[in-house]
Amino acid sequence: MAGFTRLPQVEEPACGLANRRNKGSNMQREHPGLLEKMGYGLGDAGCNIVGGAVFLFLNYYYTDVYGLSAATVAIIWLGVRVIEAVSDPLIGLLADRTWSRWGKFRPYILFFALPYALFCIMMFTQPHFGETGKALYAFFTYLFMSITYSFINIPYVALGSVISYDAKDRVACQSWRFIGVGVATLILTLSLLPMVAWLGGEDKALGYQRAVTVLSLLGLVMFLLCFALVRERVTAVVPKNDTLRNDLRDILRNDQWPRLLLLTFVNVLPGFIRMAATLYFLTWVMQAGAGYITLFMSTGVVGMILGSALAKPLSDRFCKLKIFWWISLFLTLWSAGMYFLPPTPGALFLVVYFILNLVHQVAQPINWSVMADVDDYVEWKSGKRLTGINFSCNFLALKIGLALSGSLVSATLALFHYSGGAASQPAAAVQSIQVLFCLVPALGYLATALCVRLLHVDRQAMVTVSAELNRRRENYAQLTDYVAGQQPHGRANGEPAPHV
Repeated sequence: MAGFTRLPQVEEPACGLANRRNKGSNMQREHPGLLEKMGYGLGDAGCNIVGGAVFLFLNYYYTDVYGLSAATVAIIWLGVRVIEAVSDPLIGLLADRTWSRWGKFRPYILFFALPYALFCIMMFTQPHFGETGKALYAFFTYLFMSITYSFINIPYVALGSVISYDAKDRVACQSWRFIGVGVATLILTLSLLPMVAWLGGEDKALGYQRAVTVLSLLGLVMFLLCFALVRERVTAVVPKNDTLRNDLRDILRNDQWPRLLLLTFVNVLPGFIRMAATLYFLTWVMQAGAGYITLFMSTGVVGMILGSALAKPLSDRFCKLKIFWWISLFLTLWSAGMYFLPPTPGALFLVVYFILNLVHQVAQPINWSVMADVDDYVEWKSGKRLTGINFSCNFLALKIGLALSGSLVSATLALFHYSGGAASQPAAAVQSIQVLFCLVPALGYLATALCVRLLHVDRQAMVTVSAELNRRRENYAQLTDYVAGQQPHGRANGEPAPHV
């Protein structure tokens, strides 16, 4: 029949088509409740209660505890990302082609939670090897941790796009997600260094291993709760099983998707560069003690939690892209201004850092909800819902940003002759740390503002896209009901439905 998409073969009785349609209609009307939104937040909390240690402490751990040179650490960061440039998109393609009684994305959270926790512990375990052996051990444990992290987090972030048909629900889920990240990071920053001292005593390496073991077990519980509490609701307008080549071709032809990848990559640079430089900044520029370091990091995390909570009420009232634009401009000026403040431990820098993190974090749930909008936009343009590959490639862009940030910090320290574990550092190295903490992120925020202007999935455009997708779903549902009604009631189970 010209003008209609060919229906896939389905081995079910005629009444199954109508039942499937009714189930989809019920899912469209159903909204996730508060407990489910909180459960969704626990997923990224589980990732970040240990994964946050990678952002905040791994550079410092590798150079000052584990004993690697800053140049070696930079090579490890980049080497792992090169491998993930291949593995992450494949994970997304695999997730798009997965179906189980638990859905497309939830099973990955269940089955990869334990391997991720084990590799996190191994990553912070110091072997008794020589210099080359330790470098190889660090590379492979970090690689396997990153791959298992991807097997959880790529389906997890894609799950946020299929948890509800309602755009406001999606922003709410992303807000709870980043609140969960904030709470997990707060637990991490408040507990990691005290646990290192308490569980390891004079042996810092042993202290890190035991502390990360405790946090990994807590993260494992969070993953299992996320799996149990969250449901998948959104399905493609027309189910399709196309080839990998055609899926990649269709998403690459979409004008908004490459711009979104660029935005995701640029947007993570300021935060990741600052996080990688934070412990160096507090130790060598501020010369702060352990108590102030814990207070400083915790103050920033509290700001992040509040910023995440503000994302939904702001995006309910204003266009998300406009919010993103103004926030990026504000942070450009605010971060640059921090460079001119006296870097001394005190209340002033705490307040400035709190405001920085609060405003910065408002944009993060918005960034991820825009990914869901582009997912709808891709389906509207191509007729395919390519959630897995969309989010896996955005996740890869994020991790490339993480690698570049860590490598930039490590390479800069190496350039200015930073020596891990030394009693003092060259003045040029200390100055470079201050630049990395303040001025380099300011440039990143400015680049983010420019990238936001490239996107066209604003509020008005998404109203049109959502209305059209809903109309197509209704038309497809009516068509399947018509096909079911034309079939003989006596047809045996297992006999394939006729094609249209």
